[in-house]
Amino acid sequence: MADPLHRLVRTPCGRDQLAELRARRGAWAALRLAWFVAVAAIRDIGKPANP
Repeated sequence: MADPLHRLVRTPCGRDQLAELRARRGAWAALRLAWFVAVAAIRDIGKPANP
């Protein structure tokens, strides 16, 4: 099953950053991850999905 966040974050560099932010622990890290996914999803709306 594919990761649901990979459908939102579509660029390879965005997915690399997503993996890096997921590895961090703590409240600030969780907040930053949520912020990153929200902004990346908005920016990647018109881009094609990369496998």
